[in-house]
Amino acid sequence: MESEPLSNDQKQQQQQEPMEWAPIAWAHLSAVRNQSPLIQCITNYVSMDLVANTLLSAGASPAMLHSVEEIPDFTPHIHALYINVGTLSPDWLPAMKVAAELASKSGKPWVLDPVAAGASGFRLKACLELVGLKPTIIRGNASEIIALSNASVGPTKGVDSSHQSMDAVDAAKRLAEAGGNIVAVSGVVDIITDGKRIVGVHNGVPMMQKITATGCSVTALIAAFVAVDPSHAFEATASALSVFGIAGEMGMDIAKGPASLRIHMIDSLYGLDQAAMLSRVHIRSLP
Repeated sequence: MESEPLSNDQKQQQQQEPMEWAPIAWAHLSAVRNQSPLIQCITNYVSMDLVANTLLSAGASPAMLHSVEEIPDFTPHIHALYINVGTLSPDWLPAMKVAAELASKSGKPWVLDPVAAGASGFRLKACLELVGLKPTIIRGNASEIIALSNASVGPTKGVDSSHQSMDAVDAAKRLAEAGGNIVAVSGVVDIITDGKRIVGVHNGVPMMQKITATGCSVTALIAAFVAVDPSHAFEATASALSVFGIAGEMGMDIAKGPASLRIHMIDSLYGLDQAAMLSRVHIRSLP
């Protein structure tokens, strides 16, 4: 019996084979280093230091600016916006909304990190309002993506309390389809989807979870990557997650624990070369 012809989406998935992802990821990192995009970061107090240093070590220019009074003058001139709700307060939410609206009006990509989206009613409502402003990319852990998906497009079936990244695939697809976003789910395998295509990034080390703000920092790196290639947000997101994971792998080769890994991870990101990228990028299409 003859097999049915492949759909365009299936053909596109087949084209994104592991050997093709390495030069794509290297091209994104090289572009960030060459262009030094200006990334406005409205992020939580805990993450500011690591976020800024991650962006600097990758070659981007971070701007940790969150005052609503400054946003009308500043935000139209950025290359991408990163919003993180980790230490959310009523005072910060208006600035986040104004910045997201201005970024969209200016045609600039913006990335949302919905930290602990389901932890409180206030936080979930704020995250849903930000999702309604059409972020280019949403990056969270499985629990955060499931909470957003359930609240915005209805509950998914078959997701248990462990909330590993693979558990959130259906929720991520539904969220991406509903909003026209790229959705990334961090975990042992990082999942990226636009609602149709799905890839998994198999880079990183478990010790990275012992360092606060690594998730926040990789989301900022995604903003830098999409800033230099806004028309390929899906590929930029996967590339950033892989590059950050590789920096963690290389740092872990000489680290003795979380504190030294933090230092060596930043150094490895700064020194990451083409040979290491081509040999270490591990991104695969998923069914």
